Parts: sequence; C-alpha cells; structure tokens
Amino acid sequence: MQFSAFALLASAGLAAAFVPSASRQTRSTALFMSDGNPFGGKSLEYTGGSDPNSANYVKLSDALNEADIERRKIREEAERRERAAEIRREELMEKIAYMKDMPDDKEAGTVDDFMFKEGVQDQLDKLDRELVGLVPVKSRVKEIAALLVLDKMRRKLGFETAVPSLHMSFTGAPGTGKTTVAVRMGQILAKMGYSRRGHVVLATRDDLVGQYVGHTAPKTKEMIKKAMGGLLLVDEAYYLYNAANDRDYGQESIEILLNVMENNSEDLVVAVAGYKDRMDQFFSYIPGLMSRIGNHIDFPNYQADELVKIAGVMADQLEYDIRDDAYPVFKDYIEKRMELPYFSNARTVRNAMDRARMNSAIRIFEKYAIEGKDGGECTVSDLMAITKDDFQLLVDEIDNADAEKVIFS
Repeated sequence: MQFSAFALLASAGLAAAFVPSASRQTRSTALFMSDGNPFGGKSLEYTGGSDPNSANYVKLSDALNEADIERRKIREEAERRERAAEIRREELMEKIAYMKDMPDDKEAGTVDDFMFKEGVQDQLDKLDRELVGLVPVKSRVKEIAALLVLDKMRRKLGFETAVPSLHMSFTGAPGTGKTTVAVRMGQILAKMGYSRRGHVVLATRDDLVGQYVGHTAPKTKEMIKKAMGGLLLVDEAYYLYNAANDRDYGQESIEILLNVMENNSEDLVVAVAGYKDRMDQFFSYIPGLMSRIGNHIDFPNYQADELVKIAGVMADQLEYDIRDDAYPVFKDYIEKRMELPYFSNARTVRNAMDRARMNSAIRIFEKYAIEGKDGGECTVSDLMAITKDDFQLLVDEIDNADAEKVIFS
C-alpha cells in the first residue's frame, strides 16, 4: 500500500493533536494542586457569613454533648438530694429511738451550770453593775437568756430545737441604756453560740442610705457585712422611712434589711432603736418589720434618785470620790435640768460629771498652783475629790441663765 507524503504528514499532525503537551498538563494539574479550590482563591470557603447571630450557631455534636452534660448534672443533683433526705431520715429514726429509750430521770445538767459555764451569768452581772434601775429591761434580758440556756440544754439531750427569733426593738429616750444593753446581748449570744463574734455595729440613716440612685444598696450591704456574726443596731430607725416622699432611697435599705432578717437570722441579729411613739408609727408603715421582731424592750426614763446613783457609778469607774455633802447639790441640779429641753438621762449625767471634774481641776489648780497653798503640794484626796462647790457651779448656771436662749449640755 502506498501513501503519499501529504497523507503521512496529515495523519501525524492529527495524532499529535490528541497527545497532551507538557505545559498543558502542568497548567491543568496546577488548578487542583494550588489550594484545593478548582475555581481559584478562597472565595467559596465558609467564613461564617454576614449574619450577626452566626456566633450563636454551634455544631450539632457540640449541642448534643452539652445536653448530655446538663442531663448528667441534673441527675447527680437529684441523687444528691435523695441521699441527703435519706441521711436525714436515718438521723431522725436514730433520734426517735434515742428519745424513746432515754430514761425520764436522765440529767442534762443544772441551769446554774450552763449559766456560769457559758459565761451568761457574768454578762448579766455586768449588766446589773453598769445599769442602775431599769428593772423591766433587765428582766426581759434575763428572760431571753433563760430561753437560750434551756434551748441549749434541750439540744444536749437530743430534743428538736430551733433558733428563736432574736431580732429586737429598743424603744426609749436617749441615754436610757439601749446601746449598753445591745452590747451585753451581743456578748450573751456569742457565749451561747448563737452568734460567731458577738460584736455590735451601730448604724444610722447616714450609714445605710445613699444620696443618689444605686448608692443605697452598696452602703446598706457594707454595714450588714460588718455586722455579720454579731448584732446590727440601727439607731433612730424611723428616719429610714419618709412617708412624704415615695422616691426616698430609705425604702430600698429597709427592703434589704428585711431580706437579711428573714434569710440570715442565724448569723445576724438586727435591733432597731428610737423613741417609742415614733417607732410605733414606723412599724405601722412597715408591718413586715414588726412581724420579724420577736423581742420588744421599752426603756423608761430614769428618776432623779437613779441618776444620782449613776453619777456615783461613773465616779467610781473614773476613780473619783464624790463627797457626801455633794450628792444633794447634784440632785438639785438634776431635778432642775430635767425640766429643761434636750435632757438625755444618763448622757446628761455624764456631761455633768465632766463639767464637775473640770471645776474640780480648776479649783485645785488655783489653790495649789496659783495661791501656792502648802507649798503647791496637793494630796491624793484632793485629786480624787468632787465637792459640793463643783456641782454648785452647775446649779448657779441654770439659775442665772435664760432658759429660752441657752442650750444646756
């Protein structure tokens, strides 16, 4: 068979057309080897889209895992509660068996043992020494102490006990011993194990209420934090509530105190104090506060004779000696001072004693330093003595002053 040269060349060219060249093969392979995207670049890769909520989308597997974890937590919590309930049932059955088998004549100890062992009697004795008169107040404090002592004796035998309501209300005029009683009650509660520390934190409206929105809650919570484990005494508590202003910030402080009194009664005792008539009105505005207070103690005003005894107690504490003929003069001063404004019972006595000490110091200084009597040497008796002349100056000040213009201490 013979082929022309032209036919051979044509067939060779046609075959070459179906054989890929090296450069064409390289270019086509490069499309799939560069970045895995046959269309070039990364334009088709998922980048999260433009949806602002795309960050909230999770994989189905992640969502299922989180659901499994949540179910496991719920199951474990249910098992924990069931186990705790079972333990309580077992303890209750043991207590029932113990109480059933316990003989009626089993001794729990005497009341005196608990009173002295726990230090309660010591606190009551201090209260008797520090407070003259106030028999109703002392009786109420002793009743509360008796409840705590008997409750602890019952607990020792295994009886069911519950912490009694220890929140208190102290009503009375200034200087009648409210703070002193609060301090002693704090110590008694600590001795009996009803408070961790037994300290007393005194607070007023300025300590609890802020001046602008969002300021009251932090201030109130800070005072509560300081008082935790002890007793919070809110003096003149009726100033927390302003009936004429619905937007007063004091209401927020009251709500926080009510919540703490209800939920933290085992770690904080709240006592509110003030004049009786104003406190009664305050309770009428805040009935929830009245219902949370189980101990209301009214502090009566002192009589003149009791205030004279208080002066003697103060003198003994400061190591002064009030001369016997000075007491009638001091009583005369007290009786006149009680008729004047701003009388504050024991606080007025304390101010009078400070004035008498000053008068005594001036008298001794003039006698021995200026006049030079006995060569300027004074005796121990001179340094301790408060005479009738020292009190007479206070009486003369009232007699010679215009009561409408002068403010007495």
